[in-house]
Amino acid sequence: MKAALVGADGTLLHRARRSTGRERGPDSVVADILDFAADLRAHGIEHYGEPARAAGVAVPGIIDEAEGVAVYSANLGWRDVPLRARLTERLGVPVALGHDVRAGGLAEGRIGAGRGTDRFLFVPLGTGIAGAIGIDGRVEAGAHGFAGEIGHIVVRPGGAPCPCGQRGCLERFASASAVSEAWAAACGDPGADAADCAEAVAAGDARARAVWQEAVDALADGLVTALTLLDPRTLIIGGGLAEAGETLFTPLREAVRRRVTFQKLPSLVPAALGDTAGCLGAGLLAWDLLETAGSPAPSAPSEVTA
Repeated sequence: MKAALVGADGTLLHRARRSTGRERGPDSVVADILDFAADLRAHGIEHYGEPARAAGVAVPGIIDEAEGVAVYSANLGWRDVPLRARLTERLGVPVALGHDVRAGGLAEGRIGAGRGTDRFLFVPLGTGIAGAIGIDGRVEAGAHGFAGEIGHIVVRPGGAPCPCGQRGCLERFASASAVSEAWAAACGDPGADAADCAEAVAAGDARARAVWQEAVDALADGLVTALTLLDPRTLIIGGGLAEAGETLFTPLREAVRRRVTFQKLPSLVPAALGDTAGCLGAGLLAWDLLETAGSPAPSAPSEVTA
């Protein structure tokens, strides 16, 4: 978990990290979020003289933003958690609940790599793959909160099974965890990960290049499907794999270019905010909540856990 105090302009004033404690079960994760938020509130009082005026929390999985409910998360194991109500009770301030990737996309769109762009698609490549569809300064959640789930586009029909129930989903081939798994098998080191694979690619290792290219090709297939549907002006790629820099972006730009026909080729750029994007985005959700409620601009920061 990452937490932050965020200023009105998106300035990161303070941040902290803790383990989710998910090995202790979903109830423990919720309790840890509440405790983390309360500690952050106390930090704001101590260092800024007053508590944050609002809070934002960004979590993975399926989110009902309108009701403030964390509906489901396979990674955290929870179902139908009234997270907004629990946080409001604990903190005594308005709380915005958002999806972690959409919150990160909101931050990248407003103050990061997509600043000034009217249409963008933000795709972080981490444990899984999701996407945030940016439209004129906001991020589209969809009719049921599922918009942007690019990681579950089937790019290899009949391929590796995915926890979602399908086979051949994009995230089973192009996420950081998928690359880690493939490279560990190829090099015979069970502890090897995606970063190690990227280093081996840069060093010219043929096995690493084969693993890497398979991921790049799958990712390009998924991105071209997305840009055909959404026609974004900018594709923003983040997450752990993006830290490989041009080792990823040079072959990915070429793979996408080869696949487009009638589509307009968007700019393909790295994310600018790194792993702070989710925290900053959740903070922006909190500020948006205050503005929607018509509250005067507060001097205190907004509080956020992600």
